[in-house]
Amino acid sequence: MSCILNQKYKTLLPILLLILAMLSIQSGASLAKHLFPIIGAFGVTALRLFLATIILFIIFKPWRKKLHSQLRSKSLKHLLLYGISLGSMNSLFYLSLERIPLGIAVALEFTGPLSVAIFASRKIIDFIWIMMVIIGLFFLLSIGNSMNNLDFIGIIYAIFAGVCWGMYIVFGKLAGSGYGTATVPLGSFVSTLIFFPIGLYTVGIKPLFDLSILPIAFAVAILSTAFPYTLEMFALTRMPAKRFGTLMSLEPTIGAFIGMIFLNEQLTLTQWFALFCIIAASIGSTLKIQIKTDKIKN
Repeated sequence: MSCILNQKYKTLLPILLLILAMLSIQSGASLAKHLFPIIGAFGVTALRLFLATIILFIIFKPWRKKLHSQLRSKSLKHLLLYGISLGSMNSLFYLSLERIPLGIAVALEFTGPLSVAIFASRKIIDFIWIMMVIIGLFFLLSIGNSMNNLDFIGIIYAIFAGVCWGMYIVFGKLAGSGYGTATVPLGSFVSTLIFFPIGLYTVGIKPLFDLSILPIAFAVAILSTAFPYTLEMFALTRMPAKRFGTLMSLEPTIGAFIGMIFLNEQLTLTQWFALFCIIAASIGSTLKIQIKTDKIKN
């Protein structure tokens, strides 16, 4: 009995932490949207990565770990790709948020993890859950704001952010197996080296470090990067990429709820149906995994 309970704990803990990470990320996104009129998407990305990297280095102290041999190995390539995909995902997502609503942007961005789930699937039941997600996304995009009324450039930004999100999942898992807890601060450092100069050039140093916006920027850095990416890395290294990608289908739902609460975005009955499809797919996939684990243990 104790072995079964221990196995359930090991299975459910990464799932719960992943949900908590998604709540944190979407809360940070709604907060970041208030900074766009002041320093723009690239400015928010630069400040978020810069501050988050400092926080992550203080918490994890990656310089204490024996990374010399790893930095010379092929895992360095995975770390670099992880950092590039992380920064690109953030920048493109913020660029889309400047043009389209939060819930729609997250739904479009979700095409990344959805693709990971599709390519990793082998059984019919997996495709049933994926089809439910696709149906949910279709209705989510078709109501309230039709595709014709949405900004086309914003849609493109969100889709490419999804591509980077898929790369983040794949390379994050590969880098995490080599660097462990040091992966997130090192990946964030790589992103900062690339995207901080872009934000600095776009906005300028004085507006970027204006004392009036730093408290909000710190909150965004913690909610959107330092806290959730640490939880995601813990979950990602303890579950298959397919399971991670499928569970991330909760992200559009959480984004819609956060948008409704903090940005006054209202949901219609059709949207609720769309969100139900996405939630059902995630729960169904999770329950299937849990039942299979119980059978093995019994």
